[in-house]
Amino acid sequence: MVTVGEELDKAVQGAFTRPVPKSAGAQMRYLVKNHGGRTKPVAELLGISQRTVERYVKNQIRHPRPELADRLEREVRVRWQPQVRARAKQAAASANGIMIDVQARFGYTAAGNSTDQARVRHLTLALHPRHAARLFEAREAGLDEDDLLQVAAEVLGEVYFRDNGRRAHGLEVELKDLVDLEFEL
Repeated sequence: MVTVGEELDKAVQGAFTRPVPKSAGAQMRYLVKNHGGRTKPVAELLGISQRTVERYVKNQIRHPRPELADRLEREVRVRWQPQVRARAKQAAASANGIMIDVQARFGYTAAGNSTDQARVRHLTLALHPRHAARLFEAREAGLDEDDLLQVAAEVLGEVYFRDNGRRAHGLEVELKDLVDLEFEL
């Protein structure tokens, strides 16, 4: 299932200047370095023994189980190039904005509680930097997926349906049944 948080993260990862380490040993060494050279926090993070972490660091083990490989890659991606990630978010939130391509079921509630029947729409829009900042701030605040979806619906309601306050005053947009979503910086 597509989520707003994961797609925002993917968009930021597109700004990376170097590839993420591929091998399990290189990924494990990166995590150990990221945790101040200590293997115990990495072991706790990944749910494996400290000795197993040490074996990966020394390339004594090369091929992790599929679930460990997924966790390992995810944890490395989350921490990879934090300064590049921060610059990309700052640029999107202050100058460049962000592109959104969404296919979902949109419903509306207008003034007087009249509703239109929800229907699937495919929208591709350039969002103003203030909207990008709002999405990134919501993600960094640790909001759950339902709240992030609500923020995205509010942003799309303002930009597309209310045309930045020029029409459809009082129209509330509801985003349901997310089919596809992609952000691009």
